[in-house]
Amino acid sequence: MSILTLPKMTFSNKGWSELEKKHAPLVKFLALVVIPMALLPPVMLYYAGSNYGDRFIAGFGGKPWGMIAVVFFLAEMVTVTLMGWLIEETTRWYGLQLGYNDAFRLAGIAPIPMWLSSLSLLIPNLPLDIGIALLALAAGCGLLYNGICAFSHTHDEVSVAGITQTVMSAGVLCWVLLLALVITM
Repeated sequence: MSILTLPKMTFSNKGWSELEKKHAPLVKFLALVVIPMALLPPVMLYYAGSNYGDRFIAGFGGKPWGMIAVVFFLAEMVTVTLMGWLIEETTRWYGLQLGYNDAFRLAGIAPIPMWLSSLSLLIPNLPLDIGIALLALAAGCGLLYNGICAFSHTHDEVSVAGITQTVMSAGVLCWVLLLALVITM
């Protein structure tokens, strides 16, 4: 999978069949895709918080950003695992076939725009960073929707929309909890 294929995967079924044909072990997928991408937000939180945290919110400059980054990364890893399970269970509930490997890969691909959006923290502008994060959330929805269609080989748009809504709702809840963790530490 190339990062350059993500835009077309976000808006269509193009690129998904190539990914489906590759049966790389999940450990390899985790090591080459999920961990490097999931490291971006904790690193960017540490950088932004340590360098100009008070420009975002008063009092953020003095937070323990090293500890926050570690906890944030560990929470991301737990979240990806839980989201893989949720994707598999929700598709099964809707009567679609999606194995754990595909569900886990989808759980590791859908948040890539969110992980990449953390690079916006290089610019200390909270409204801009929030806007970019919201666009990334929408792109994650597109990846999830099209990935479910591709991996489950269905054209049942209503079921896929229901699955996407369920999974994204849980994902947004996890995202809010992660952000609340950052704010309260």
